[in-house]
Amino acid sequence: MRTIPAGTTKIRTLAAMTCVVGLLCGSAMAQPIALPPAVTDADFSPINPAEAALGQLLFFDPILSGNRNISCATCHHPRFGTSDGLSLGLGEGAEGLGPARHVTAVNTPEQRIPRNSPALFNLGAHEFTRLFHDGRIEVDPSRPSGIRTPMDDEMVTGFASVLSAQTMFPVLSPDEMAGHYSENDVSKAVRSGVITGPGGAWDKIAARVAQIPEYQAKFGSVYADIGAGRPIAFTDISNAIAVFVAFEWRSDTSPFDAALRGEAPLPPAAAEGAALFYGPAGCSACHSGPFLTDHSFHAMAAPQLGPGKAERFEMHSRDDGRFRVTGRAEDRFAFRTPSLRNVTQTGPWGHAGAHSDLGSFIADHTRRGDALAQYRPQALLPELPNTKPDWTILETPAEMTEIALQAGHGIVLSPAEIGSIMAFLNSLKDQNALAGRLGIPQTVPSGLPVDR
Repeated sequence: MRTIPAGTTKIRTLAAMTCVVGLLCGSAMAQPIALPPAVTDADFSPINPAEAALGQLLFFDPILSGNRNISCATCHHPRFGTSDGLSLGLGEGAEGLGPARHVTAVNTPEQRIPRNSPALFNLGAHEFTRLFHDGRIEVDPSRPSGIRTPMDDEMVTGFASVLSAQTMFPVLSPDEMAGHYSENDVSKAVRSGVITGPGGAWDKIAARVAQIPEYQAKFGSVYADIGAGRPIAFTDISNAIAVFVAFEWRSDTSPFDAALRGEAPLPPAAAEGAALFYGPAGCSACHSGPFLTDHSFHAMAAPQLGPGKAERFEMHSRDDGRFRVTGRAEDRFAFRTPSLRNVTQTGPWGHAGAHSDLGSFIADHTRRGDALAQYRPQALLPELPNTKPDWTILETPAEMTEIALQAGHGIVLSPAEIGSIMAFLNSLKDQNALAGRLGIPQTVPSGLPVDR
């Protein structure tokens, strides 16, 4: 492990030097830093406002869940930075929103959702071609659908984007939205492995939506062929939701963006953090580009807690990350680099949400495998009785050693340096994106309750 030499990150005012893209005006760097280009409209596809408005209703409507009690917004709510405010969420069988979500005696969840709910900012940008923590859904032109998913060749065509495909996999998860075993017609289809085609889970959800006159009319006005008589397909629902997500949570009006566009410099504390981030701390090696992600996968020794990513017949509590997709040994415990837009608002942090304090996460994250043995639980986990223990991996030395070795050694940041990086990350906070553009609808066409 190495420590950044004292004084490396000091920003010196040198009158002879010019500012870097306006970022450090008035306090120029001794060594120029390479910054990404500003985000522009060219990074996104044009949006049909009527399609986005339709997607807004569907995103907040519980009609898409098996038991009609959970919407997309339940785990991706604007109140919690488009996440859910929990380390590991509770889907089917729980009630409430965010940290107040809890189980009841009526229908207790079988397990926690195994990974932290990711934020949704800028997922409509062209460069986001891999989604989920392990990238199991990604653009693949060699596939008939243009997208590689866990369904392989059974994946249907008609999804307009990888974001559209991603939005519709949670409805197939018994723990997230589908419900368990024989609870409803969707969960029965999922349990039987019937996903596509007549009688499949996606077909059943589309039929539900089509039976609501307001939805039928809105789909007909947005998609001309539906207006001409084509039945509403599941992919139409998915496409509309994707357009809403792309429109609602596009994030490019933060102070950082203003600096990249040369409109205003960052405050001194944030500028000093940027010097660290793009310099000796090495953060930008992975958090690169205008959205601060390389869209790749890295083993960083984020603590593993909860049930792990496993099939029901698997007894372990591990999460092997990208390895579950590729089968390559070098991908063990590697997870997709998240975008850092609005990161201060999207905690808890890590693929399993093991850190509820961002400064603590940064300290451990930069130390990589060297920090794992010193981790002490700080997760936000609602009580869930009669399920697998949450701390199995953390209490198994052999598992911890393997995760740490795969991540390797990192660097030690001082508290002052962590504070500087925090100041920079605060400059990524975009009030317009956090507030959303359409917001939460007052009602949805199904008449079901809307999470607020």
